[in-house]
Amino acid sequence: MRGARERRDIVLRRLGIPSSLRGLRREPERTEARVEDVSDTTSSARTHAVISRSALAAAADSAVQRGGTVADLRRDAWGHGVLAVAHAVTAAGAGRVLVDSAGEIDALALEGIVGSTDAVADIDPFLLYGLPVRGESAPVRPVMRLTGKVLSTKRLRAGDAVSYGYTHRAPVDTNVALVTGGYAQGIVRALGNRAHVEIDGEQRPIIGRVAMDVCVVDLQGADAPVGTEVTFFGGEGPAAHSLSHWAEVTGLSAAELLTVAGAHAIREWEA
Repeated sequence: MRGARERRDIVLRRLGIPSSLRGLRREPERTEARVEDVSDTTSSARTHAVISRSALAAAADSAVQRGGTVADLRRDAWGHGVLAVAHAVTAAGAGRVLVDSAGEIDALALEGIVGSTDAVADIDPFLLYGLPVRGESAPVRPVMRLTGKVLSTKRLRAGDAVSYGYTHRAPVDTNVALVTGGYAQGIVRALGNRAHVEIDGEQRPIIGRVAMDVCVVDLQGADAPVGTEVTFFGGEGPAAHSLSHWAEVTGLSAAELLTVAGAHAIREWEA
């Protein structure tokens, strides 16, 4: 048990999650089955960071027009992919991009883009990535949409408990979904019982503690076949500006949450 807790602690430190949010102590096993037990998730728990090309182009234009010549593309462009964002922002008129390493500068130079590790970024990064500021909705469409998928579903009876520590018990009979995405993918544990995801255009609550690679969502009577897409934040539906609420719940900034989630997801692109 000690080794397992230490490994989890290392994972969370790498995610940049404060010690006050880690909550790594595992409750003693009980005879009541947990929802997580219905599926083996080890090989399929990765979330997906879906980057919108059109949203990126529009956000880059808005950010550059607001003013500045140097864009902040550190930490792999805040989890969005440094090369693609560099092309978008320089096409919009930026002169240079701020990156983390000399290797990135060399790679960008091959694309005709000027990179720097010591320039002062003056292009608004919240506009560039479509992020909310101080609890407000972003003025442009979010560039990244973080998604998971339904791994399995299960019927709960009133009183049945969910996840480690049994912090949630179903108040009525309901059906729940086991969804890819846990604290190892940046779905911070503090979000359990306090945040929602989007499924088929509707918000559904995350219930119980968020586990390492999965979380549990109350479907509230709706159907969600295995493989159904689940949106944590971003897009154009109810989850578009969920990062603002995540920041309030966790005490982390929207930028930190976005960057960590993007860095631990499989990156995809859409129009």
